[in-house]
Amino acid sequence: MEVLKIATAGSVDDGKSTLIGRLLYDTKSLTTDKIEAIEKSSKQKGYDYLDFSLATDGLVAEREQGITIDVAHIYFSTAKKSYIIADTPGHVEYTRNMVTGASTSQVSIILIDARKGVIEQTYRHFFINNLLRVKEVIVAVNKMDLVDYSEEVYNKIKADFQALNAKSTFKEQTVSYIPLSAINGGNVVDKSENMPWYNGQTVLEHLEALEPKDVYEKGKARFPVQTVIRPKTEEYHDFRGYAGKLYGDNIKVGDAVTVLPSLTESKVTNIHFFDKKYDEATAGSSITIELENDINVTRGDMIVKSDELPRIEKDINTTICWMDSKKLVPGTKYLIQHNTNRVLAKIESVKNVIATDYSGVTPATQLAINEIGEVNIKLSKAIYFDAYNDNKSNGAFILIDTATNTTAGVGFIN
Repeated sequence: MEVLKIATAGSVDDGKSTLIGRLLYDTKSLTTDKIEAIEKSSKQKGYDYLDFSLATDGLVAEREQGITIDVAHIYFSTAKKSYIIADTPGHVEYTRNMVTGASTSQVSIILIDARKGVIEQTYRHFFINNLLRVKEVIVAVNKMDLVDYSEEVYNKIKADFQALNAKSTFKEQTVSYIPLSAINGGNVVDKSENMPWYNGQTVLEHLEALEPKDVYEKGKARFPVQTVIRPKTEEYHDFRGYAGKLYGDNIKVGDAVTVLPSLTESKVTNIHFFDKKYDEATAGSSITIELENDINVTRGDMIVKSDELPRIEKDINTTICWMDSKKLVPGTKYLIQHNTNRVLAKIESVKNVIATDYSGVTPATQLAINEIGEVNIKLSKAIYFDAYNDNKSNGAFILIDTATNTTAGVGFIN
């Protein structure tokens, strides 16, 4: 079954958790005990409605304050698809959490409170979706019940967001608009009778209608080797396979390939998926590849098509979202984790801080927590990469603090 990964975004109290809870409830994805717990908690608080945010907000502080603090992953399925939703916090203090949640998502739902319209946080959420090249964005104008389901209010918000969208440099992105009332379920799973002027799809209908070509970016085939498989059993005595996940594009038996960094050339002879063989593997498949000749291939190497070599360099220009309370300054050293490759890195320079409201860049010499900026990095050895805009999987990395082993930042190669 096809799996669709979704990230939510919105300011505090825009109704992200309520929307997800309503999706789960109306698709009958909540267990009986969870529904009973929601009903009991809502009654204790004196609500005259079901507080669906309890379906996703797991931290005590989240429930007490009615806000989302950390990323929660929610899983549910329909007859057509399986879904993984990253419920991300909306406050500026948690920008790093939103980047984390959206980094693996193919669809983003940006919620806007119909009473407030497009605000500063909306700019930040849309900017991050542009930065991460999320192809499908749903602008969910929520709390329409609090503005008397006004078509005029909805059209004003839609026009304001379209003006914001005009500033985007990611022209392959598709933006859709849906007016809804998450708390009442209007236009979430079922059509709202209170908005007869809206003839479009509900949130679930839109998600169900999305095809892989709508949300996946095509790039050049990249196969980072995770491990070498040598069973040495009687049946597979001489077997040598290279296991990993294929990104970017398909690869098939007979393709001429090059192993990096050695630049050794070979040819694909077999493609295995568990106990089956295939003539071709699609992007996103976890497979084992056999090559024509026995060559030295280890974890951290990358197999690519011989006519589609990536860049191989030690100096990289990057855009980094900083996640550590300790500031990023030139001269400091980190480990870069790029695919299965881990390399020592030195921060050469911090060039600027990028404003997430599309107002431009400010010259800077350091990055503070939650700031996004352009950074030059020097590596102890060359890595084989593509620009993030050309191949998301092979253009992204994380920076690891060598002292604490924590993830200090996430980066995108320019």
